[in-house]
Amino acid sequence: MIYEFNGYKPVIHESSFVHPLAVVTGNVIIGKDVYIAPGAALRGDWGQIVIKDGCNVQENCVIHMFPGVTVTLQENAHIGHGAIIHGATVGKNVLVGMNAVVMDNVIIGDNCIIGALCFIPADMVIPEGKVAVGNPAKIVKDISDEMIEWKTKGTELYQKLPAELYATLKECEPLREIEKNRPEQQNIYKTWKQTRS
Repeated sequence: MIYEFNGYKPVIHESSFVHPLAVVTGNVIIGKDVYIAPGAALRGDWGQIVIKDGCNVQENCVIHMFPGVTVTLQENAHIGHGAIIHGATVGKNVLVGMNAVVMDNVIIGDNCIIGALCFIPADMVIPEGKVAVGNPAKIVKDISDEMIEWKTKGTELYQKLPAELYATLKECEPLREIEKNRPEQQNIYKTWKQTRS
């Protein structure tokens, strides 16, 4: 669902996919190869939202701001299920974990990982290449090359998803029983813990 508001129409690159059950309102600019999942709400009513190339905003995320503020997701930012970004700037190749809350005027530097359920209070600056966790957020360590490689591979899956959705997503009637030759899905990406063991 894409809505004009107060004269502002969202701008969405044709290579990006906004799920029909997401809501994009007003002054929202979405770059190339972006995935916006069902239940996501991007409210560009009081300020601007800029989502640069290669980002993904997963199910039930909220992006909003105070009046006159621009929220920016830099290239390849990865916003996990249920996260809230309010008036913040998220750097390139950042992973914001599930149900994290990123408050007003926060700046997250490039190549950071923000843990699930993390609360980043207003005005906090997280330098490039850090891991932050907790409530309130604490920087606990530098990110390793292995972690960045793992994060980047996960984001690449989401960058391929828009084209796959355009090619295959369609409403359907459910089957009443499992078909005999139902294909098995492949384990092409593992959790961080699994990659370490």
